[in-house]
Amino acid sequence: MQAAGLDPLESRGSPFQAAVGANRTWDNGTRHNVTLHEPLPALYEFLPAVYSAICAVGLTGNTAVIYVILRVPKMTTVTNVFILNLAVANGLFTLVLPVNITEHLLQRWPFGELLCKLVLAVDHCNIFSSIYFLATTSVDRSLVVLATTQSRHVSRRTLRGAEITGLCVWISVTIMVLPFFAFAVVYSNELQVTSCGLSFPQPERAWFKASRIYLLVLGFVVPVRTFCVLYVDLLRRLGALQLHSRALGKAKRKVTTLVLAMLAVGLLCWTPFHLASIVALTTDLPQTPLVVSIFYVITSLSYTSSCLNPFLYAFL
Repeated sequence: MQAAGLDPLESRGSPFQAAVGANRTWDNGTRHNVTLHEPLPALYEFLPAVYSAICAVGLTGNTAVIYVILRVPKMTTVTNVFILNLAVANGLFTLVLPVNITEHLLQRWPFGELLCKLVLAVDHCNIFSSIYFLATTSVDRSLVVLATTQSRHVSRRTLRGAEITGLCVWISVTIMVLPFFAFAVVYSNELQVTSCGLSFPQPERAWFKASRIYLLVLGFVVPVRTFCVLYVDLLRRLGALQLHSRALGKAKRKVTTLVLAMLAVGLLCWTPFHLASIVALTTDLPQTPLVVSIFYVITSLSYTSSCLNPFLYAFL
């Protein structure tokens, strides 16, 4: 078993990793040497500052959300239980960003294999948990609005039910990231520079591509498709109601705003990431400084979801 050909410049789980991993060639299990380029100098120097800002804002914002929900009694609602879980997931991710920053600055992995496995697992946990907790939060709010317009209550909508749902999401996400935890290793390249990456059995290239498809389908396609189908149906139902009261108009506006906010944040942050992975896996991209820089920008954009969500909560 060999490491999947990932050098220090390659962000774990990023589209850049997918690009290099997919475009390398394997011959009887042996990787050929390839020349990797550093990103554009200005961007390379700017990245640690960007990651640091995301870490500071994300950690502060999510910690504030967690504190308020746990300390203010009136904030203990079903919707806020889902928001609390999302804040925990985002906060956990921001805690490992300093490790990414250190690796980026040193151009090597200075930590052990256990931390490599944990950080890589948390990186992928962020991908899955962000979209799934956004989905559960939006589903809850949309059902409440729909029930309000129909003058009825949502059955079984309790704090206990929300806690169980949150636990189920965490268990599901944990299961989803187990393969990445299992395949994470610390390895050295020809220059004895240590890196943290994924190590797959043969055929290595097929396994690597399968991991990207796995991430794309479970971490984006399935939840986003469910997300869109739910809201299209919800808006259709609201539009079909023969009520014209101010309450209904307000409910419609609330649902529409919620739909746009959720979709905008999720799609803005994660669609470029997953599209870049698709492009990297299906085309022979040259590893030029410009291409590498674009992939870093896209990865940074996906990271921003962890610090944008606290601002989104204020409008829910």
